[in-house]
Amino acid sequence: MDLFEMDETRTMSREEAATKLRALADSLSKHNSVEFARDSGRITVAVPEKVHLKVEVELGDSNEVEIELTW
Repeated sequence: MDLFEMDETRTMSREEAATKLRALADSLSKHNSVEFARDSGRITVAVPEKVHLKVEVELGDSNEVEIELTW
């Protein structure tokens, strides 16, 4: 099996980030998958019915909220 990794960091407004999160959540809910653009194509990740949800919050010199789904 080929390994696929994607790590993307972009600066955007809070509203743009919320829109992106909503689109991911909607796709997960409606299609049981999420889709990402890569190079000139797209990759679809099928997500099973049960997942592990991890939420981390770090407050300090810089703040971070990290949301992770694993299965």
